[in-house]
Amino acid sequence: MVQAYILIQTEVGKASTVAETISKIPGVLQAEDVTGPYDVIVRAQADTVDDLGRMVVAKVQQVDGITRTLTCPVVHL
Repeated sequence: MVQAYILIQTEVGKASTVAETISKIPGVLQAEDVTGPYDVIVRAQADTVDDLGRMVVAKVQQVDGITRTLTCPVVHL
């Protein structure tokens, strides 16, 4: 199982709607509105890195109101 944080920038005023929509995507564990350079932070998981990438590109990035994403895979050192 691969987990990652997805940092999301949204259009002004869209953070709550984006977080709510993303929280319903299968594989998303948590989606929260935050302040700072990013508007929403998501914790997601998938079986493989490829599956995670497909989720981000095919589902998360397609949500209306998103302007940019940054995916940060969790590593165990």
